[in-house]
Amino acid sequence: MKANVGNVDKIIRMLAGIVLIVLAALGVIGLWGLVGVVPLLTGLFNTCPAYSLFGISTCKTKV
Repeated sequence: MKANVGNVDKIIRMLAGIVLIVLAALGVIGLWGLVGVVPLLTGLFNTCPAYSLFGISTCKTKV
């Protein structure tokens, strides 16, 4: 899969994922916080299957 997640999008996804995982680990939001694994992984791998499905890309194109 080619990259379709830009730098700002990547940082936001990773931070949101980490926050959700930490909150779940602390018992603040329960096991639903483990959903944070999804944005964390999409940020780490620079690709989002939902973006691919809808033809969205936040990456800057190289000329």
